[in-house]
This record gives sequence, structure tokens and C-alpha cells, in this order.
Amino acid sequence: MSMPRVHLVGAGPGNPDLLTVKALRLIQQAEVVVHDRLVPQEILDLIPSSARRIFVGKATRNHSMAQEDINLLLVELAREGKRVVRLKGGDPFIFGRGSEEALTLAEHGIPFEIVPGVTAAAGCGAYAGIPLTHRGLATGVRFVTGHCREDNELVCDWRGMMDPDTTLVFYMALANLETIRRNLITAGVDPAMPAAAVSCGTTDAQRSVLATLGTLERALALQPLPAPCLIIVGRVVALAPELAWYGERELADA
Repeated sequence: MSMPRVHLVGAGPGNPDLLTVKALRLIQQAEVVVHDRLVPQEILDLIPSSARRIFVGKATRNHSMAQEDINLLLVELAREGKRVVRLKGGDPFIFGRGSEEALTLAEHGIPFEIVPGVTAAAGCGAYAGIPLTHRGLATGVRFVTGHCREDNELVCDWRGMMDPDTTLVFYMALANLETIRRNLITAGVDPAMPAAAVSCGTTDAQRSVLATLGTLERALALQPLPAPCLIIVGRVVALAPELAWYGERELADA
């Protein structure tokens, strides 16, 4: 009997309506679901009552299970012949460590499938009225981790981010906003460049703060936002007052 595939599935940015058709089908057929912290309860409620649920969520410096152990857990479950869904917020291959899990599965001869999800940058940008590209404003977009390495150093090519025609989207960046602001300005990014923070994007709890790169940190001190929070820097942010269409938004004077 052939071993069933492990499905690495993106659950999208938070709104259950943005779950893909394929993701929904696989969740409903799963015998075991290994899920992260950012998968919303509305999506977890789609898991069959007969299926086993295993929580392996992570928060900053607070991991319920080490990544290496998660990798090996997937191997173990697959060898038991279970239909395994590894359910991740956003997209498995965009700051989701899905490639690390897939490599471990491949090394152990376990078949797998990657099921893309709507990544936070696309979902939060659209729901906050911030197009990531726009003719005359942005010809490209760059996704950047705002999360420090284990040595607490945020390593980025800051000078490579100074192109004003490229929108910058920082994931997991709230705790390191001061470092990001300082390094971008030092690298040559204009402090007056429009910037936004989008919290809990695409959900009923969505809130956003609009400012500039130089003033966003101060604006968030006045209007704190909870994680998960995405930071967007670029001229396209200036379109948000006209294009915002969903839920609450808060505008901070630049």
C-alpha cells in the first residue's frame, strides 16, 4: 500500500472566506491536522470531529514545539499511514517554514504536496486598500522578515531596499519597528515615505494606522495595534484613504 501524502496547506491571512477550495477539501478529509497559532478558530472548526488535532504554534520566544520536532512529527504521522494536513497561516512557502518541513519529508522518502494560501501581504494589502503595485507608484514588491534570528540580530540588505519604486512589506515586524525604521532611513529611504501598519488583516478585528516611515513608530505608540501586524512601506500606501473599503481604519497624521 502506498504511503499517503502529507499536505502542507496554507490557511490564508485570517478570514475563513479566503481559504482555497482545495485547502477546504483536504481539511475535511484529514485524519490528523497539525496546525499553527495563527490558524483562526473558524477554520479549525472545519476539521472533522474524528480527526486528531495537534497544536504546534509559536510565538516570539515561546514555542510549543521546536521546528525540528515538528518536522519529525510529520514523518512519524505519515509512516502511520494517516492522511496528514499541516495547516499554516498564510502561505506555507512565505515565512512559513514549509520548505524546511518539505525537505525533511523528502529526506525520509515521504511524499508531500504544497497547497498555496493567500499570503498576509496580499490579503492585508487588499483589505486595507493598499495595492502592492500600482502604475507610476510601484513597479515591484519585496517581502521581508521583521523577525530576528536566534542571536537577536535582524539581518537584512537595507541598502537594497532604498528603491522608491519597490513596495516593502515586513512580516512579524512590530517588535522590531524601531530597528527597521532606523536602518531604512540610514540606507537612504526618505523618512516621508508613506507607511502603514495593518493588524489582524482581513478579519473582523482588522485595524490599520497610516503614517510615514519617520512617524509610524510614534503613531503606533498613540494607537497601539496587536499582533499579527504587517508593516507596509511605499508610495502605494498613500492610496489607502481612497481605497480602504473594509472595516475600521485609523489615520495617523504624518
